[in-house]
Amino acid sequence: MYEAVRAHPDGESTVARVAKRAADYGYEGVVVRNHSDARADYDPEEIREEYGIDVVEGVEIKADDPQGASGAVGNYRSSETIVAVHGGTNRLNRFAVEQPKVDVLSHPMRGDGDINHVLVKAAVENGVRLEFDLSGALRESGGHRVRILQSLRKLREIVAHYDAPYVVSAEPTSHLELRAPRELQALGEQLGFSSEFVEDGLAEWGRLAERNRHVHSESFIEPGVERGRYEEDA
Repeated sequence: MYEAVRAHPDGESTVARVAKRAADYGYEGVVVRNHSDARADYDPEEIREEYGIDVVEGVEIKADDPQGASGAVGNYRSSETIVAVHGGTNRLNRFAVEQPKVDVLSHPMRGDGDINHVLVKAAVENGVRLEFDLSGALRESGGHRVRILQSLRKLREIVAHYDAPYVVSAEPTSHLELRAPRELQALGEQLGFSSEFVEDGLAEWGRLAERNRHVHSESFIEPGVERGRYEEDA
């Protein structure tokens, strides 16, 4: 299982500090999901070797509108293993699920954002994972927490109905906010999700990373393209 984390300067802890704690908790890997305006400076290979945990280079694009997000997706798609879009408004949610180059729509229910049947169908068609963001269930209280739980349950119903792709994260911004997989599974059960549902959502980050690394590797040839032609066009 993998967790998607924010690190300094988008969080309080370095990538190495978060990765070490994640390894101690039994995670196979972490995805560095810093916002596009707060990129982290780190060496993923060095951290992998030191702590024995996979470190996936990613980005969460934060933009004011779909036009800004579109340009950023084009800029980062070739360099980052996982590309997410910071959702939370209906316009950005719609943009993200309609883009095959986007891997994840992050926290789509945050703010004024919502997910309906049309958007979920687009996510299925384009292979965009919808994120179940558990951070609010862990760190909020009172009426705000109640609304977050209602949104998560609504998202669960519509994702289950269409068998839509999804990921799960508690979005830790420091090593102290990181929770072990079993803690997130227990939280999921409290919210009405099965332990297996949460486990699969955490594992999906790793499957995404493996798929995208394969696509970006020099040995990959797009189906229907001969090796000689591919190399000539590259």
